[in-house]
Amino acid sequence: MERHISILGSTGSIGTQTLEVARHCGLPVAALTARRSIDLLEQQARQFHPQVAAVADQAAAAALARRLSDTPVQVLAGEEGILAAAALPQAGTVVTALVGIAGLGPTLAAIDAGKRIALANKETLVCAGPLVMARAKARGAEILPVDSEHSAIFQSLQGGKRGELRRILLTASGGPFYGYTRAQLDRVTPGDALKHPNWSMGAKVSIDSATLMNKGLELLEAMSLFDVSPEQIEILVHRESIVHSAVEYCDGSVLAQLGEADMRLPIQYALTYPHRVPGPARRLDLFTQNKLTFAPPDLETFPCLALAISAAKEGGTAPAILNGANEAAVAGFLSQRIGFLDIPRVVQAALEQVEREPLSLEAVHRADQRARTAAEMAMETLQAITKG
Repeated sequence: MERHISILGSTGSIGTQTLEVARHCGLPVAALTARRSIDLLEQQARQFHPQVAAVADQAAAAALARRLSDTPVQVLAGEEGILAAAALPQAGTVVTALVGIAGLGPTLAAIDAGKRIALANKETLVCAGPLVMARAKARGAEILPVDSEHSAIFQSLQGGKRGELRRILLTASGGPFYGYTRAQLDRVTPGDALKHPNWSMGAKVSIDSATLMNKGLELLEAMSLFDVSPEQIEILVHRESIVHSAVEYCDGSVLAQLGEADMRLPIQYALTYPHRVPGPARRLDLFTQNKLTFAPPDLETFPCLALAISAAKEGGTAPAILNGANEAAVAGFLSQRIGFLDIPRVVQAALEQVEREPLSLEAVHRADQRARTAAEMAMETLQAITKG
């Protein structure tokens, strides 16, 4: 409970909520990092007094150093600064809240330093799950999930032995477009897609939730975290976002974790495990819930999930290709270069074009870059067709 924490990506949605938990629970902060958002990072540094604040952007880091010159906070710059924050000796727990594959290197640095990892960066396990988990085992680093679904699975698994597990029941909200037809989806805008009905999340995760790609990425993450096959994971659309996920044991018993749609709860559990303490998360009132519903996902209307399941079954570098192309396609949609229904088209094009390699860290990075290149070409083609 007294271990210092480093927060990689402290100015994002998960990072700011982690600081709320730290303040409420009295957890000391050793390091904070951001890519370039120094206004908020300066406020955080002055409030939480970390030993280190790191900024990936060199110019922004220099500006932050000037601003914090009246404090003892050491400002580090560049990717090297982020890696140093991840391995900071004063920190016992590292919260990896960076977005995308950018979180892979810092997570590995924290693992190599033997830290407890509070993992909020699912792309790390999506792209290189077997490699990351093997490295964590070799270095004695503990990985605890921060995603609400994986935290729910982790908590539910404490009710039995791993050998007794039959399957994981991974819940999905269905996003803002549940029940839409493809004709309706053809007209949605980035603003529409960012309006999640239950959760407050960053832009990338919100779009992934709208396409159901997020659930595919979570399936891949769960495979590595809990050492299961894709066939052992069943996805259920649960619109109320009360049951955050469940596990079924060999005797037919199902254990689930329920709670409000409040990310501070799984964040706190990762930080205080194995203890439970009072925290800032909202309390669940079951009397206000009229019903809990469950339905299968619509893979035809939302093909991103089908693409992710296929990549999960293939393994190797296919998940890294899927992830890299999706990151590029989501950025293209947010900038209005392509439409909502073009996202799976771009991802599929990359999966069809990029050559597979045996899994290694170098192969993962090559697959990511080649997928982004293929995605850019696909988006240019789609734009040309639209203009034509």
